[in-house]
Amino acid sequence: MKTLQANSTQTINSREAAEMVEKRHSDLIRDIEIYVAYIDQNADLRSDDFFKESRYQSGTGKNYKCYELTKQGCEMVANKLTGKKGIQFTAFYVQKFNQMEQNSRFNLPANFKEALLQLAGEVEQNEQLQLENNKKDQIIGELKPKADHLDCILKSKSLLTITQIAKDYGMSGNAMNKLLHELGVQYKQSGQWLLYQKYHATGYTHSETIDIIRTDGKHDVTMNTKWTQKGRLFIYELLKNQYNLLPLIEQETIPELKLVKQ
Repeated sequence: MKTLQANSTQTINSREAAEMVEKRHSDLIRDIEIYVAYIDQNADLRSDDFFKESRYQSGTGKNYKCYELTKQGCEMVANKLTGKKGIQFTAFYVQKFNQMEQNSRFNLPANFKEALLQLAGEVEQNEQLQLENNKKDQIIGELKPKADHLDCILKSKSLLTITQIAKDYGMSGNAMNKLLHELGVQYKQSGQWLLYQKYHATGYTHSETIDIIRTDGKHDVTMNTKWTQKGRLFIYELLKNQYNLLPLIEQETIPELKLVKQ
């Protein structure tokens, strides 16, 4: 007897069911489609409660039809079987669905250590979700003004890194980022500088999503934020008004200019 696997949505795939009852998959598909046709003729019944149409990919890359059988669908298939095959299939799917129901229940921590580990995991997950939401908010805000030209904007050569802008003032990128943070323009979360909400739709920045591979081999994405020429002008006006600070090229023509917050 070959092992039948069940998936996490509490269904069993028709290919596995056919293997279990020693039946050609195409023949089982034919039978299921007859069941579906009869069920759908009754307005009080839904065939999706028994059989959910799906697709699978063969070794050649082609897609073929299959079905996911719910517990009720398995019962219908089992009712059409007789003898050893019917009994074995019934026993196995009942056992598998009972196991899935038990695994889906909420597991309470057995001790204080497990409770702390569980809480830490939930906090980490919530923080990651919050970070991803903040990144999405920034991207959405940035794309609103020129959504029709998204691809051109993201690849525009006129975009500048914060380090490039900082060089105009004889500063490092880190120093400029901290200065913009003090001025309420951006904040840092999990190593990423993000604009505060009121600056999301201003067109000051544009973000590129970059695929990366972590040290553990897992694929992930990170966001690379660059400033537009409009954002560069915003920084110019902001530093000029708040700190009377001008780029080096303008300071050379005004030697008496000092960094004084107004």
